[in-house]
Amino acid sequence: MDFSFTPEQEQLRASLSGYLRDHHDLAARQAAVATEDGRNRAIWHGFVDQLGILGLSGPEAPDPFDLLVVMQELGAALVAEPFLETAITSATLLRTSSTAAATGLLHRITTGEAIVVFADTEPGARLGTSPANMQAEPVSDGWCLSGAKSMIMGAPWATTLLVSANTPDGPAVFAVDPDGSGVALHPYRTIDGRRAADIRLEGVVVPSDQIVTLSGSAATAIEAATDATIVALAAEALGIMRRILDDTIAYTRQRRQFGQSIASFQALQHRMVDMFMKIEAATSATYLATMKLSAPPRERALAISGAKVLVGEACRFVGQNGVQLHGGMGMTEELAVGHYFKRATVIEGLFGTSEDHLARYMAISAAPSLLRATAA
Repeated sequence: MDFSFTPEQEQLRASLSGYLRDHHDLAARQAAVATEDGRNRAIWHGFVDQLGILGLSGPEAPDPFDLLVVMQELGAALVAEPFLETAITSATLLRTSSTAAATGLLHRITTGEAIVVFADTEPGARLGTSPANMQAEPVSDGWCLSGAKSMIMGAPWATTLLVSANTPDGPAVFAVDPDGSGVALHPYRTIDGRRAADIRLEGVVVPSDQIVTLSGSAATAIEAATDATIVALAAEALGIMRRILDDTIAYTRQRRQFGQSIASFQALQHRMVDMFMKIEAATSATYLATMKLSAPPRERALAISGAKVLVGEACRFVGQNGVQLHGGMGMTEELAVGHYFKRATVIEGLFGTSEDHLARYMAISAAPSLLRATAA
């Protein structure tokens, strides 16, 4: 099967890669994540004004391989901006709705005015998509939300939160102002330098016109958005792992022992070949999962969980070996490889570990009607 990209996708890759090379080196990235805000806002504006990649979050669903190209390059450059959370996860969810709130948010994302973050993960949850902790009760002027969400990536930067909640008729998704009354965010920095937050809502009244996805369709919409996010994370991981391998090969060619570069040692060559093979297996699985995003739910879920397993295992193997082959230098702040390893480690655990998705894959295979296995 031909997995080559179209000329337009190659042009997109070249444009994004060149822009990030000129505006987002490791020093600039580390300077940005070290600030209180933790962002490089100029890069975000560049996504709108110079690259136009936020246009991929518009009402019309983009070619999923366009997003794959973008996420690979963002991974290779270790970009910390919330493109994944806003332009992929939230945009995918918003496209399932025809409400005025959803349409307006999509427009504001494409123009760079809004950073929209989906708050779905709840304390103790792993792979489930049905909110249990967050409850929504009907009131005279809308809905009253109370409950908690945990480790919501990008939440401290959000201008709007999409909050999943359980209504008397099933799950629904609401647009919530993070600065509104009754909304409490506990922000923190993650090990990869990004920002996340635990969220608590206490009696937050959301007007009826801020319902994004109604009960009855919300579970399917959340499932699709989650699967699209997992594929995008896998693509980001490919960019990260290839950078780790490239840096490792370059370092072993420079590092000398016994009068020769350590790249000439056969044992180390074998390890780098194993790293390459892990990346290639993860790449094939990611491409397959990307192709299956529009497939029936069971077929899509199998491909995506299979990819998450292989990508998670590759992230751990490639990251650990890259750091080990760099020696003690691998974990210093000065070298890029340690920062890439940290991001790869976070990706490995986001939206379920390899073990979680292996269990999901087995459960779906054994029971065709089961779309998602919930890990305890």
